[in-house]
Amino acid sequence: MTERVHARAPGKINVFFQVGAPGADGYHEVASAYQAVSLYEDVWATPDDDVTIEVSGPVELSGVPLDDRNLAVRAARLLAAEIGYDGGVHLQVHKTVPVAGGMGGGSADAAAALVACDALWGAGLPTGELLRLGAELGADVPFALMGGTAVGTGRGDQLSPALARGRFDWVLVVSEEGMSTPEVYAELDEYRAGAAPHIPPTPARPAVQPAVLQAIRQGDARMLAAASDNDLTPAVLRLRPTLDDLIDLGLREDAMTALVSGSGPTVAFLVEGEQAALELQVALSAAGHEALHVHGPVPGARVLPE
Repeated sequence: MTERVHARAPGKINVFFQVGAPGADGYHEVASAYQAVSLYEDVWATPDDDVTIEVSGPVELSGVPLDDRNLAVRAARLLAAEIGYDGGVHLQVHKTVPVAGGMGGGSADAAAALVACDALWGAGLPTGELLRLGAELGADVPFALMGGTAVGTGRGDQLSPALARGRFDWVLVVSEEGMSTPEVYAELDEYRAGAAPHIPPTPARPAVQPAVLQAIRQGDARMLAAASDNDLTPAVLRLRPTLDDLIDLGLREDAMTALVSGSGPTVAFLVEGEQAALELQVALSAAGHEALHVHGPVPGARVLPE
C-alpha cells in the first residue's frame, strides 16, 4: 500500500444559478453553471486504524466538524464500504476555500478525500463510480470531482461538461461568518411568496440561459457579466444587508458584475484581466475587505505528486 497520497480539489463559483419551487421533499430543483476556480482544498491521506481527520488553513475553522459529520470523513467511509476495505485512513486537510461561503469547500474536501483514498487503497474506481459516490455525499461533490466548467441540473448534481475557452478573472470577498444554506433557501421562498410586481416569477423548470453558455464558450468576460445571475441573491441580501454596500463599491471600482456565489455570503466580482483584478483587490482591501484574486476554469480533484 502507498504510504501517503496528496489530492487537491477546487472551490467553485456559480456563474449562473436558477432556483425552482420547493418539491414535496422540500428540496428545490436548480440549474447552475459552475466554474472551478484557483482556490483549493488539499487532502493528505495516510493509513490508519480508523477514519480520523485534522484540519488546518488560513480560513475560519471553528465551524468545521471533526467527526462523522465532516464530508471528507463520510467520503472515506463511503468509499471503504463500496470496495469492502476494513482499514482506516488519517485525513490531513488544508482549507483555503471559505467555510460556509457558498464556494463548495466541504464538497471539495469530500472530492479530494475520495480521490486520495481511492489511490491510497489501490481501488482504481472509474470516474463514473466516483461521481456516483460523490452525488451520495452532496450536490456539489460531483462538480468538485469534475472541475472545469459544467451545467448542473436536478439538485445540481446531474452534470454536463460545458465547453469553455480562455480564462476568467474573479476577485472574491470572503466573510468571516458563513451562512446556512437551508436558511437562505427558506428566505428565498418567503421573498417569492410576497409576489410583489418587482419579484420575478419562479421558473417552472430551471435552466441555464443560452447567453451564459455562449459567453463561456467564447471566453468573453463582458458577455458573461451581462448574462450572469443568481436567484438566491435577494435572499442573501435580505439576510446580510451589509453586502449591498460591498457590491456597490466593487461596481464603482470597475468590476463588470458582482455575484453572490451559491448561497453566499462570498461575493465574486468578474473583472477584465489580471491588472483589473489587482486594482480591484487593492481598492477592496483598502476599504477593509478580505479580497482574493482567483481565475477559472481549473481542473477538478486530482492526485498530486508528493
